[in-house]
Amino acid sequence: MSRSSQQARDPAMQPMLSLLAGTHGDDKHDPSALSILDVVWVLYQRVLRHDPADPLDEARDRFLLSKGHGPIGLYAVLADRGFFPAEELARFLDYDGTLGGHPDRNLVPGIEVSTGSLGHGFPMAIGVALALQIKHSDRRVFVLIGDGEANEGSVWETALLAGSLQLPNLTAILIDNGSSTRPLGDVAAKFSAFGWAACTIDGRDHAAIEAALRARDATRPSLVVAVVDP
Repeated sequence: MSRSSQQARDPAMQPMLSLLAGTHGDDKHDPSALSILDVVWVLYQRVLRHDPADPLDEARDRFLLSKGHGPIGLYAVLADRGFFPAEELARFLDYDGTLGGHPDRNLVPGIEVSTGSLGHGFPMAIGVALALQIKHSDRRVFVLIGDGEANEGSVWETALLAGSLQLPNLTAILIDNGSSTRPLGDVAAKFSAFGWAACTIDGRDHAAIEAALRARDATRPSLVVAVVDP
């Protein structure tokens, strides 16, 4: 699997990138997988509270990959963090392997929800965020969607609902890699109009990614639009 030189600029990413380089079998979704790498790596390395030895620990933050195509990027990060043996990556898409073309929560440690059909994981994140509020938990919910996925009407229904529910424990990350078939305009402004705290960042700038993901509004859900090269 190829990768851009931009993604290799942080030496700490090299072990994960080496794992990713040994995978094969889903070239069609390579751009989707590669576009999320920096954001997901920074999230797991610097922000997300998690325990690879206990993936279902109630004290964890939750990460949902709504953009379920090209999950090999997430698999590589999970393997690098120790959720499952790195050797499993070599069996990606194999008949007897656990790592499929769409993430499966019943097979892969660290996967919170099974996704693939675009526009489904984002609304599920609202349910998870509400459940944590009911439990009086301070844990956070992060959900990653794509700009192509934003062509789905359910994305905008979810944005409207989450804004009206005022869910400060919910952070959505929209990866903008130029794959939308329709011009989306200023996505951050649109979400802001729905009651979100929204910002746009360089999706390869690790310091900017970390700062945006750590930020948490007191009353509103947050959106981070991460722009990456197509």
